[in-house]
Amino acid sequence: MRAGRDALKSLERVGIRGTNALLLMAAAVGIFTALGAIGFTALIRYFNRLFFGMTDQLLSSALGGAGFHFWTPIIPMLGGLLVGPIVFHFAKEAKGHGVPEVMNAVARLGGIIRPRVALAKTVASAICIGSGGSAGREGPIVQIGSALGSTVAQFFGLSSERVKILVGCGAAAGISAVFNAPIAGVLFSVEVILGDFAISTFSPVLISSVLASVLSRSILGNHPAFEVPPYELASAWELPLYVLMGGALGSVAVLFTRTLSFFEDMFEKFKMADLLKPALGGLLLGIIAFLYPQVLADGYETITLTLHNNMALALLIPLIFLKIVATSLTLGSGSSGGIFAPSLFIGAMAGGTFGYAAQLVIPGVTAAPGAYALVGMAGLVAGTTHAPMTALMIVFEMTGDYHIILPLMLTVAVASIVARGMFSHSIYTVKLFRRGIDLRAGRDVNILKSVRVEEVMDRNFAAIPAGTSVDELLALLEQSDQREVVVIDSAGNLEGMASLSDLRSILAYRELGQAIVAGDVIKSESAFVSDNDNLETVMGRLNLTGARVLPVLANGSRKVVGLLHRNSVLEFYNRKLVEQMRK
Repeated sequence: MRAGRDALKSLERVGIRGTNALLLMAAAVGIFTALGAIGFTALIRYFNRLFFGMTDQLLSSALGGAGFHFWTPIIPMLGGLLVGPIVFHFAKEAKGHGVPEVMNAVARLGGIIRPRVALAKTVASAICIGSGGSAGREGPIVQIGSALGSTVAQFFGLSSERVKILVGCGAAAGISAVFNAPIAGVLFSVEVILGDFAISTFSPVLISSVLASVLSRSILGNHPAFEVPPYELASAWELPLYVLMGGALGSVAVLFTRTLSFFEDMFEKFKMADLLKPALGGLLLGIIAFLYPQVLADGYETITLTLHNNMALALLIPLIFLKIVATSLTLGSGSSGGIFAPSLFIGAMAGGTFGYAAQLVIPGVTAAPGAYALVGMAGLVAGTTHAPMTALMIVFEMTGDYHIILPLMLTVAVASIVARGMFSHSIYTVKLFRRGIDLRAGRDVNILKSVRVEEVMDRNFAAIPAGTSVDELLALLEQSDQREVVVIDSAGNLEGMASLSDLRSILAYRELGQAIVAGDVIKSESAFVSDNDNLETVMGRLNLTGARVLPVLANGSRKVVGLLHRNSVLEFYNRKLVEQMRK
């Protein structure tokens, strides 16, 4: 910490301070994360050769061999035996798909992530995926990059807000480097991890993502993750079909989310040593893979076959549900990996299935099933993550195909709406919710839900009749330290709120100060809260209106009993978090 502060002072001496210093750190996080992603990818290949005795490219062609069938249930189990001790003895945060832990750190822990998490996540996830575990690379690299960002911020002794920004930089750089998708990396970070689109947040994240992409492209090559045939919208009649598919994908996404949550609960309650549970999950996964080896690892080869219309319908349908179970067994048992690649896989299988059905119903006016598989990938991701912008952009960047953007946008929107309507939690937040942590807009609303407005509101406030002249109102505001005044009618009921900002338009006409009254300058429809409302409701109203303060009315009436300030709610929330962490 001291060395970091000395380094920060050195930067200030050469004129690099404040935002410029933060941007420099963001660039460093992007470069370190890209190097970590490249090393992580190489480590997966190493463990793949170690467990299977062949490269990723040769694995697909060897899946049908008799020898492989014999060893299939054993290999993921051996991987689980190695992952268990790493996860449960070295860093429990590395368990599962990782993103919820990053979200929790940002929302509740000031962005603090232990440095050892990066090492544990790297090794555990590489072993899991390399041994055939049904998981993806994005969750691990997001957690690895976020841990690197947090470590850099802690080294320099930055404030909690800047720690969070550098955590977001690491998350964006991870997505950018792994998927060659810099724009999607930025959107994922601000939409899922940070929940903040402010320029002060956006700029460092953007720089980190771009540098990670440039470095990874220079080493790994600039090519899309999937080579896709040139699909496009074949007919306007297809648009209703894409709407229907969006609804179906939203339902499948909820099924995936709930199934994974069910298996996590089941393994949590299962009475056996925690470090052996990943081995059990690997054994059960291997039994499925004995007949359907396509469910192993990230399944990119199978996705590519589907996008090129080289998968039979009889295989697509069972793979939808078997991949859901396979991923739930892998991650639910405590192994380490991500859910993004499985979501792409399930979406491709579901979309391809829908495409075959569309050709049967409306032959001649629909695109090939591969086009629906491509769109299905984005729809399923949007449904599971509740992040439609990220889902749209990542599939677009991973394929480089612009021609199918319209059905892509439509399907993503419908899938996201349907999934949210059926189940309010995403595949990331449901894991936290089961622990009693309900994250929305970057905060744990359980703390806010349990407190009523009357416990936090300010009972000392100024109230004036609506007939009070503007001159008197200005004098009152100038003499007090309050920037808002409650305006009431003759019966003492709320008319609205008057503030200095409301008076700016008439300050140039002070000669009319006696002719204009307070009732003329207030907003016609002022937002308010009840003294019985909880703070979650209040935060929603504050965010919706953008107000800094709201009048508090006695329940069931228009009588003002206090004022509630945004800063008071935030200070209360932060104080309660500190109290929880000390318990």
